[in-house]
Amino acid sequence: MRADRLVSALLLMQRRGRVTAAELAKELDVSVATARRDLEAMSAAGIPVYPQPGRGGGWSLVGGARTDLSGLSANEAQALFLLVGPAAAASGDAKAALNKLLRALPQTFRADAEAAADATMVDPTPWGERDRDRPEMVDRLQAAVIRRRKVRLTYTNGARERTERVVDPWGLVDKDDIWYLIAGTERGRRTFRVDRIGAAEQTGEAAERPDDFTLATAWQEVVGDVERKRSRTWATVLVETRYVNVLRDRFGRHCHADGEAADGRARIRLASPTPLDVARNLAGWGGLIEVLEPAAVQVELARIGAELAARYAGVGADEADRRDEDDRRPWARDGDDRHPSLEAGWRSSSDAPGEPRVMPPRQAPERALGSR
Repeated sequence: MRADRLVSALLLMQRRGRVTAAELAKELDVSVATARRDLEAMSAAGIPVYPQPGRGGGWSLVGGARTDLSGLSANEAQALFLLVGPAAAASGDAKAALNKLLRALPQTFRADAEAAADATMVDPTPWGERDRDRPEMVDRLQAAVIRRRKVRLTYTNGARERTERVVDPWGLVDKDDIWYLIAGTERGRRTFRVDRIGAAEQTGEAAERPDDFTLATAWQEVVGDVERKRSRTWATVLVETRYVNVLRDRFGRHCHADGEAADGRARIRLASPTPLDVARNLAGWGGLIEVLEPAAVQVELARIGAELAARYAGVGADEADRRDEDDRRPWARDGDDRHPSLEAGWRSSSDAPGEPRVMPPRQAPERALGSR
């Protein structure tokens, strides 16, 4: 008996309690004789189904015609439906699968599982931005991953170099609404940004994939490598303690407390790819932040300051002289510690045209996650 017919027959008996061979044949689109043989094969194989002869008879599951085909506990069922519920709202296939799984659960689980599926909604679109649709290329690549077929890619890397190559697609990752393809190549494992793939077609050849490969492990290795590259330059700065959370929001995992200075200011360690990147992130703070080291960051800040002073020398000088401390820091009034740099998205010099506007140092990695 085919596995798909087995599951369908069990689900049907679970829903109805009792079915005849004719009803099963109609549901599975097979002959009555085939349906009868399937039911007998299930019983002979030890599956708890039994026939009831006579008028109103048929085949039933032992134990009140209810069994948990999913094998899930109540808590596991709720956790699963909390996770996949939001995804089902955006996909017809996912919704259909969720409904089938819901019918497979014991009656006592269904109400809570159905409520869990509707308990959460995910809105991935940032405020003020357009809705983002899932790229069509993702579906094309996903089909190749599932079918285990090689793919011929046309790819443009971060240096605007266009190449064509055949890869073994191993898996896709959606990180912060940017999709990546992890694939095997002649040079080993590589990571490709999907939005840089100009064309992709299956070759029909079977793709090779290491027996010990897991997507989660591979992606963690990629993330670790990228984060190391994005934190090559560390700087030690002093800032008022009230602004520490602002820096943590800006620098993320590359922001660490490092004690307290004699004057009460917090000592913070920050990191970015280069001294210039660190300076660009700190220049807007003016005198609110003091960079203790390295000298390379201090030099870049001095250069940026000199450029700004030369560009705007004499502009509004009289008005600036009249401003007091609060005028220079309007965001600090009424207990609001948010720095204006949190509200204004800065673009990194490495951002490519057409990419989403981001706030360093959380920009999508350019070269680190682009195959070279």
